[in-house]
Amino acid sequence: MPPSEDARLVDLQTRLERQDPRFARAMRSGRPAPPREYRRTGPRWGLAIGVVLLGVGIVLPQGLLIAAGLVVLGMAAQLIDPDPARTTHRSPGHH
Repeated sequence: MPPSEDARLVDLQTRLERQDPRFARAMRSGRPAPPREYRRTGPRWGLAIGVVLLGVGIVLPQGLLIAAGLVVLGMAAQLIDPDPARTTHRSPGHH
């Protein structure tokens, strides 16, 4: 490989080590692990908490709990999508 390509690979490796050390270690060991943007445990907990809040709000007829559950569910559902292209803002009429 030409030296410029070697330098680019080393730069890529150091950036990967900094951004997602768990993924980099998994790549070195030969045991694949999902990259950080595909590990969605936080939004899953948000979905679970939102469902619990919504359920408790329905059982105890509490409008504030129902509203909080719906808000938490909406936020978690928005975060669970791993495709960053879907979160970009597009002007109407452009697909």
